[in-house]
Amino acid sequence: MPTDHLSITFAALADPIRRAILARLAEGEATVMELAAPFDISAPAISRHLKVLERAGLISRGRAAQWRPCRLEIAALDEVSSWIDHYRRFWDDRFDGLAAHLERLQRENPRTDPQ
Repeated sequence: MPTDHLSITFAALADPIRRAILARLAEGEATVMELAAPFDISAPAISRHLKVLERAGLISRGRAAQWRPCRLEIAALDEVSSWIDHYRRFWDDRFDGLAAHLERLQRENPRTDPQ
């Protein structure tokens, strides 16, 4: 079982049901029953998904009288976004270098048309 926050977050995001729940919560708060409605799974199963998301800090659950709304916690995705941005910059730099190298090769060795 992973213990660092980034691994816990990626594990939570790995499941398509949990990603769908997050997409729904991006539209606004929702109850557990509202979140469960589109899925053909049991109430305990949806509850387990919510616990995983809550453990990762991706959602929080409030209490307003008897209504227990779930809400998306965007800040929890900051670490994931930073990690991805680091590698995006790395690969962008590599691809830019490759493109420059290929352009240099084309200038040095122009293709002649065999016709």
